[in-house]
Amino acid sequence: MTSTNRPLPKPDEDSDEFWRYCSLHELRMQRCNTCGHFRFRPSVICPNCLSTEASWERLSGTAQIHSFVVVHQQMVVGYDQVPYVIALVDLDEGPRMTTRIVDCEANDLSIGLQVQVTFEDYTDDISLPVFVPSKSRV
Repeated sequence: MTSTNRPLPKPDEDSDEFWRYCSLHELRMQRCNTCGHFRFRPSVICPNCLSTEASWERLSGTAQIHSFVVVHQQMVVGYDQVPYVIALVDLDEGPRMTTRIVDCEANDLSIGLQVQVTFEDYTDDISLPVFVPSKSRV
């Protein structure tokens, strides 16, 4: 496990299942049982059709970088290892999420780069999904 003084997520009633799956190193998101829309961030009601019926579906964890920024100055307590990369990634199944890109040089990143989810373990209950460049770069 990684020791940190970073602010960590505080799971709530809506997000508890998401974080539980992350602690198992599974990227899962709610999928509406009525219209098929993925709900990310987890919620009680589908933003697409207002249904309350959903199931947790395991995702492939593969994505493309939509946008990214390299942070060169510490802006948040605990994020003192600069530079670090914050990115928007488009998951192959459709949802877009904000994450960090790790284990690569910022100069090696580009829009459209294929990335794969991995997890950083902080506590027994909190593992953060982060992304690394895919081994088979397209």
